Amino acid sequence: MAIKLEMLRVFRAVVDQGSLAAAAEVLGRTPSAVSMTLKQFEDHIGAPLFESGRKARLTALGTSVHAAAKRELEHFDRTLDMIEALSQAEMGLVRLAATPSVAMAVLPPVLRSFLAEHPRVRIELRDMNSIGVQQAMEQEQADIGLATVPLMPGLERRPFFQDRFGVVCRADHPLAQSWDSLTWDDLTDVDLITNDLCALIRDPSFAPLRARARMHVPNTASLVALVREGIGITILPKLVARTNLRDLAFLPLRDMSERREVSIITLPRGEMIPAARALAERIEAARPTLEDQKI
Repeated sequence: MAIKLEMLRVFRAVVDQGSLAAAAEVLGRTPSAVSMTLKQFEDHIGAPLFESGRKARLTALGTSVHAAAKRELEHFDRTLDMIEALSQAEMGLVRLAATPSVAMAVLPPVLRSFLAEHPRVRIELRDMNSIGVQQAMEQEQADIGLATVPLMPGLERRPFFQDRFGVVCRADHPLAQSWDSLTWDDLTDVDLITNDLCALIRDPSFAPLRARARMHVPNTASLVALVREGIGITILPKLVARTNLRDLAFLPLRDMSERREVSIITLPRGEMIPAARALAERIEAARPTLEDQKI
């Protein structure tokens, strides 16, 4: 007969309680059942664990076995607690990859409430451009991605929100004085600084402007600094602009209907750890709020 976990629990209870009767009460068993399990344990070991039938004093072997049993039972119970916490989304590491604008404008309130409700869950958030998010998801370096990306094999992509493009310029720029009638034609003689998101604009009227641009700046912080300095204007989605609008203006174009589409990317739901699945659902639940704000 192999040593069973129940034998260790019975033995520890007898030692800790000092008698069969007290151990039986704690374990919710009869004294005779506790005695039988304890005898089976000693028979398997082949040596007595107690010096007397009163179970008051341990033999030297019993002392060593008790220490080992206590240590292993505590480890086993911790493991069970961890498994239960993981299965109930109460524990785990969730890795997020998001574009900077989403990380700054969308995620903070979501993460604040989620972390308050799941104090044992750890979150790793990295902000990067959409290509970086795509690579992180493809290389299994992130559990949840938020970006403008194509459909990827083995991953789920669900629409999150859309936001419109517009001109970003200094608040004192001449374009800001007539933004309500602004069209692509108004940008012909203006210095345009392109960025990676400009590739999402497929309007034929924009192509010549993009081709004539003398500067291309992928990094949003550097891009905004150049616009703020008056070196040129740029085209950005409203959410990106909103997070950088200090002394700048966002001017929607009258003749442009293009939208940036941000998606949430995850493994199939059944393959996600519960904590990641719970956070993905919490992020998706924020979508109506974003739509109400007409980003």
